[in-house]
Amino acid sequence: MDVSRRLFLKTAAAGAAGAAVLAPAARTDASAVSPELVAARRGVLVDTTKCVGCRACEAACSEANALPPPDPDAAVFDRPRKPSEAQFTVVDRRRTGSGEVFVKRQCLHCLQPACASACLTRAMLKTPEGPVIWRADKCMGCRFCMISCPMDIPAFEYHSAMPKIRKCQLCLDRLKAGLQPGCVEVCPSGALVSGTRVDMIAEARRRLVTEPDRYVAHVFGEHEAGGTGVLYLSAVPFADLGFRADLGPSPFPELTKEFLYAVPVVLSVVPALLLGLSQATNRADGITAQGAHDAHQ
Repeated sequence: MDVSRRLFLKTAAAGAAGAAVLAPAARTDASAVSPELVAARRGVLVDTTKCVGCRACEAACSEANALPPPDPDAAVFDRPRKPSEAQFTVVDRRRTGSGEVFVKRQCLHCLQPACASACLTRAMLKTPEGPVIWRADKCMGCRFCMISCPMDIPAFEYHSAMPKIRKCQLCLDRLKAGLQPGCVEVCPSGALVSGTRVDMIAEARRRLVTEPDRYVAHVFGEHEAGGTGVLYLSAVPFADLGFRADLGPSPFPELTKEFLYAVPVVLSVVPALLLGLSQATNRADGITAQGAHDAHQ
């Protein structure tokens, strides 16, 4: 066996070993936990019929996460908004056939998050408490979490010298201390309620039964994309509020797993193979050149 072939085979073996290690990590099911743990996970119920657009939740979120204070100008309502790397939650104003509706938007903390399933290093993690968090010490900067999120939530600090992935983490530290998320604690109108997800679903259903004329008969997030930790009630169809209407009950990792799992492995293994081929070619060229030189001596 010649030198270049041996080097290629060594490189291929290393790449295959890397794929074998990486693939199981990418396939980790963040939801594969006991029913008791699932029942204890925290959630938030957002009742859009009660939101008055005061944006106190935005200010509390910024304070809790050491973010810049939100723009106080009411003109921010003139255009649709979404969370960003500098603002983890925003209140969006929607004009509907039933009048103005204010909608708080942030990460929905899916039960089976596509972002965590796509993360090669488990930097994006579904915690036992319920929130989906990002861990800087494990991130390799691939940004597959951004590509995979059906809600387009994870944001990247493009203008930072040391960029991070930023998004709502549902105030996990506060939850562990027995407190409510900052946004929930300051809401003056009762539009936000926090507790276990099981209790939030029960409360949402109670409201639908006791006040059927107030709401559309749908709890957004109970089943969408496999279920989310942040749930919504509304007086108008959720599509009128800018919510995706094409989210079925299947978790997104199930729908996209072949793509999400293949891409990280391909991008991890193929560069190693190409590097090995390059080194093998250079080595072979060197041997050929040396042989030609010796022949002329």
